[in-house]
Amino acid sequence: MTIQWYPGHIAKAEKALKEQLKRVDVVLEVRDARIPSSTALLPASSACSCPEGLGTLQTPPAHPQVPEWVGDKGRVLVLNRQDMISRQVQTLWAEWFAAQGSAVYFTNAKLGKGIKVLAAAATAAGAAMNQRRRDRGMLPRPVRAVAIGFPNVGKSALINRLLGRRVVESAARPGVTRQLRWVRISKEIELLDAPGVIPAKLDDRDAAFKLAICDDIGQASYDNQLVAAELVELLKQLDDEVNSLDAVRGRYELDPREIAGDEYLQALAQLRYQGDVERTARQLLTDFRKGQLGAHGLELPPPIQT
Repeated sequence: MTIQWYPGHIAKAEKALKEQLKRVDVVLEVRDARIPSSTALLPASSACSCPEGLGTLQTPPAHPQVPEWVGDKGRVLVLNRQDMISRQVQTLWAEWFAAQGSAVYFTNAKLGKGIKVLAAAATAAGAAMNQRRRDRGMLPRPVRAVAIGFPNVGKSALINRLLGRRVVESAARPGVTRQLRWVRISKEIELLDAPGVIPAKLDDRDAAFKLAICDDIGQASYDNQLVAAELVELLKQLDDEVNSLDAVRGRYELDPREIAGDEYLQALAQLRYQGDVERTARQLLTDFRKGQLGAHGLELPPPIQT
């Protein structure tokens, strides 16, 4: 199975984003904390800002053009949906990013956690720009920032939290934001809300499945049953390190450890949903996305290189 999703509004918005980036001082790269690698748009180290500088990465960013678009602009890395991963997984990622030379900010846009620290980080990242203006005898101006990321990682929700009110449309599905829009956060920051960015072609099968599982890609691009079966297999792979299956067994009263993901769907359908496998798959995905199966990341960082 291949998963591909590149709607027309994203292709149009990417062209506009490339032009607006010329005016931007700071880039807020927003990733899904459950899949930080699969939603990466920029290299792990802030020192690496072009395709030739990927030495600190285990894998290249998911969108090969974005590093070139961003260039050497200031960067703030945000892992949103902090509430959807365990404290153990958060610590592992924080330590890994620190080892790559990148500060990372964990946020929960739904509840507003981490927002004040994020705003301060964006302001600080733009301070160098205003210092250059002062050195040339110019008055300082508000820092211009842009929030970029895959669809449905929470960019618009973060902007609303930064503003303290609902100004840009936000919903828990990909493709809501379709046009670029500048909003004034404070006297210090202006922020550009942009539609989700996604490669025209998804070459990484595993990453594409994770995007589907986390609802970071349009539902028309995938088969629910195949994606739900893949979710079960991923949770089984992670179980030894983060006990990811205890909540699944507790919720459905059916242990997936000894059977394949597709067989688990069939068995669960017979047990709970009158044999309806499609309904079972949709329910399993919905439960994961709402945190009913516990707070689990689907990706763990690679070993820290010394």
